[in-house]
Amino acid sequence: MLRPAGLWRLCRRPWAARVPAENLGRREVTSGVSPRGSTSPRTLNIFDRDLKRKQKNWAARQPEPTKFDYLKEEVGSRIADRVYDIPRNFPLALDLGCGRGYIAQYLNKETIGKFFQADIAENALKNSSETEIPTVSVLADEEFLPFKENTFDLVVSSLSLHWVNDLPRALEQIHYILKPDGVFIGAMFGGDTLYELRCSLQLAETEREGGFSPHISPFTAVNDLGHLLGRAGFNTLTVDTDEIQVNYPGMFELMEDLQEQKSRMLT
Repeated sequence: MLRPAGLWRLCRRPWAARVPAENLGRREVTSGVSPRGSTSPRTLNIFDRDLKRKQKNWAARQPEPTKFDYLKEEVGSRIADRVYDIPRNFPLALDLGCGRGYIAQYLNKETIGKFFQADIAENALKNSSETEIPTVSVLADEEFLPFKENTFDLVVSSLSLHWVNDLPRALEQIHYILKPDGVFIGAMFGGDTLYELRCSLQLAETEREGGFSPHISPFTAVNDLGHLLGRAGFNTLTVDTDEIQVNYPGMFELMEDLQEQKSRMLT
């Protein structure tokens, strides 16, 4: 069972000087990628970001890169629907952790003027889906954004932020790069994701070993997201939970699917 937590955030902050979009008109920004071994000093680093970059690059090079992208395609379309629900257009937008462009393919140039697609993996950017919106590819880590303050009218993110080590800091950076009336719409896996698999593994290991260790990446509890966003400076918050159920014949078929998806989804 996969339970993505949809996040709808409208940011209203005191006015500050805006940065012209022309300042960002370059194809690649390598300064946004964290240096090897770099970490955030105030948080426990659960994920090896350099390894995550290699995994995502490996996944993008596979002969059938779209075979296991069904979930990201579905969530990407739902985020696009949320964008269309807002009665305005967005001259400059950013897709954070874009992958192959799962959100951009569902948007149009009447709503988005120019789209920056940022990802930690260069191979994912090279294999981005076609879109009618003018786009700029940016090589950047979600934990170290290279953009200036008050740059974007819209920031979207689909199933990427659950991999960052310091989620509060990442949300603060998103707030920082949004314009005073900017909008943040994102989705990440909620705390109950893969609940059945986790329970099965814990029960089996407890029975055989007398205890258990975690085998699945931690997910943020939905109840905590509103607090984290408020602390980052966002207001007018809406948190929705969408439940997407994917059925498998058994645990091993599920684990095989997760293994194949590797860095595309839940590793």
